Amino acid sequence: MARSALLNVMTQAAMKAGRSLIRDFGEVQNLQVSVKGPADFVSVADHRAEEIVFKELSRARPDWGFLMEERGIVEGKDPQHRWIVDPLDGTMNFLHGIPNFAVSIALERDGQIVAGVIFNPAQDELYVAEKGGGAFVNDRRIRVSARSRLPEALFGTGTPFLGHGDHAGYLYELRQIISESGGIRRIGAASLDLAYVAAGRLDGFWEKGLKSWDIAAGAIIVREAGGFVTNVAGAKFDHMMGEIACGNELIHKALIAQLGDAAKKRAKARATDSADEA
Repeated sequence: MARSALLNVMTQAAMKAGRSLIRDFGEVQNLQVSVKGPADFVSVADHRAEEIVFKELSRARPDWGFLMEERGIVEGKDPQHRWIVDPLDGTMNFLHGIPNFAVSIALERDGQIVAGVIFNPAQDELYVAEKGGGAFVNDRRIRVSARSRLPEALFGTGTPFLGHGDHAGYLYELRQIISESGGIRRIGAASLDLAYVAAGRLDGFWEKGLKSWDIAAGAIIVREAGGFVTNVAGAKFDHMMGEIACGNELIHKALIAQLGDAAKKRAKARATDSADEA
């Protein structure tokens, strides 16, 4: 594929940060057996990758702002454009030596995501998309899967963890999807889940409690691959709201229906519990 100048800037930044991460990833394996452990080292690797992305993008577009996982909001002179960056999505995987992590970069223009890049350096896979230009992995055009039936569909999701998320509500969703689908995978990096939906490896994905930098790039890649992207209730997707549901047209519709049924079952259970307490 012939990339635009904008996508070239984004891919160069993502790949340079990814090369830094993959060097550090090799060191994590050795740190697993140390007394101190690898957590501090991973934090350094995360910040190092973010600094690389920040410098590369700032040099190319000095007036544009940033929303970054570590650095937070960096105001730019140009109010129309903002980079949204996760320098290491899948930190826990990285920490444990699991090669499922990525650099994620999206471009927001006037509040809308218009370009996205996700790079998994461990697998050497580069996913890119620009509004109206289609989605690609390593210069090969990708499309969402063509499956139409839930029993054949494989879903990705993210699970709440200690101190985060609505554990009880998620269990209702999980039981509902498990009972109707062909299976569920928990990859541990939302950006890669979305990339895999775009590539047809997963048929759908849903998750709540995310940050903009987790899903901004992935959302446009899924859309440019022909997928449908909304919030978990089926309403308009907003990358700043931190939740997403996606898939091809039929699987997405079925997924939204199942999540709706899960919400109803939970509401009924809570009402019953409240009545019993009264």
